[in-house]
Amino acid sequence: MKRISFSAVPGWGLFTMILLVLLSTACSQPRHLSADNDLKPLVMAPQINIVDYLAVDCERIWQIDDEKSMKNPLYWMRGIDCAIRLSPAAARAEAKNWPADRWQHAFKQGVLLDNGNVTPVERNQYMGQLDRFSVDYPLSIRPLLQLWRNNQAAQLDLSETRTRYHHLQQTSDSELDTLRQHQAVLKRELAETRRKLATLTDIERQLSSRKSPDVSENSHSGDNTHSPVVIPVNEPDVPATRVKGMGTKEETAQ
Repeated sequence: MKRISFSAVPGWGLFTMILLVLLSTACSQPRHLSADNDLKPLVMAPQINIVDYLAVDCERIWQIDDEKSMKNPLYWMRGIDCAIRLSPAAARAEAKNWPADRWQHAFKQGVLLDNGNVTPVERNQYMGQLDRFSVDYPLSIRPLLQLWRNNQAAQLDLSETRTRYHHLQQTSDSELDTLRQHQAVLKRELAETRRKLATLTDIERQLSSRKSPDVSENSHSGDNTHSPVVIPVNEPDVPATRVKGMGTKEETAQ
């Protein structure tokens, strides 16, 4: 009987046969999922339902008061948007429907009054009501509430700055009016002083013009007074002397 030899090298023929058998077996088996995929359980994604509050009409948004909506920041964003669209009178009227007996009612009242042309005193009042419920706010709306409160604080600072500026402007206007009045008085006094000075100048000029001829006459009269005139007479014993205001002795005797 004749032997069949698979390879000239001892051992390589057996190895080749085993390899071919393994390859044929692997190709003949159907494809399956890996062991990890087979053992890994299927995880279902949670179903999340988000309410579209933007589709809710503004007239109905204030009537929503369930706990789930109150904890949803999207609801409050829609409420703030709707409050801006209200007139000041309508916002105040709607705010009266929500007394501050719970945190959500206090927040609704504040959001509405924010657009009601409130005074700084009223703003401080509803901010104080919100502070009473600071421990009751859900964590989901705290960031939004903090932003809203920061806006309220900024408006209070702006109101205070405007009040200080208004008082400062009133004080400045009053001081300017006082200065204008004082300036007007000084102008009147200056005009009066100039008028009096001009009058005195005219009087002095007139007096100076009147004194000029009198001074010349007085100078001539003074010369005559101090220069006696001696007239010779026939009587050697009695000199004939003219005295101011008197004649000679002979004229006086006559």
